[in-house]
Amino acid sequence: MKRKFNIKSLISIKKIFAKPWQLLQKLTGGLSVVLGAWLIFTTITLVFASSQPVDTFFVLGGSIHRETYIAQQAKQYPQTPILISHGSPDPCIWLIFQAELAGLQNVWLEKCANSTFENFYYGIPILRRWGVHKVMLITSPSHLPRAKWMAQILLGAHGIWVETDIVQELGVPGNRESWPKTGLDVTRSLFWAILSQIIQPQCSNVTKLTQVDMQAWKNRGFHCEHQVAWVKEITDESSKL
Repeated sequence: MKRKFNIKSLISIKKIFAKPWQLLQKLTGGLSVVLGAWLIFTTITLVFASSQPVDTFFVLGGSIHRETYIAQQAKQYPQTPILISHGSPDPCIWLIFQAELAGLQNVWLEKCANSTFENFYYGIPILRRWGVHKVMLITSPSHLPRAKWMAQILLGAHGIWVETDIVQELGVPGNRESWPKTGLDVTRSLFWAILSQIIQPQCSNVTKLTQVDMQAWKNRGFHCEHQVAWVKEITDESSKL
């Protein structure tokens, strides 16, 4: 009797778990189909985008040299939008563009990001609203290869093709790349590539460069890196005339 009871109990347990297991298999299969279709569609989109002209310059903040470089590019491509993610203080970027005689109209400053990952975290929703398909990522050798891989994963997941333009730095860079740091950022980028299809964080501090109130900044006081200090002095002197 005891043996029969054990066999019957085992059969009952199998029946209890059979339906959830079948449901899980169907769910896994459905997700695999959806993921496969998404990967195929994204790949086709990226192939098409790769042959298109650059839609936007995407500048990773952290270097005055990148901002000087993009101001020079703005003169050559005045119609191409520029997104600078947490760069120098607003008035300093304004002075750089003025010194380079570059247009301010198509330049936006995003001030929410505090890391390379957050550059993309807050930048992706902006680029998606702009309908961007191909970006020129402006970074420096001190950010490679981490920034490039993160851009290819995160922007690529949204069908945005990435090309890089590397701006050389002067002196010793403030940040040091390491493989553990690169591995961590690449890993969380893979997860966020999927989650960002649904979640779209919005930065509440995005300013158009033409809207920077220089008089208010002068009254408040501000400090720029020494590379643009002379520009500020010239501007202050000219305002007195």
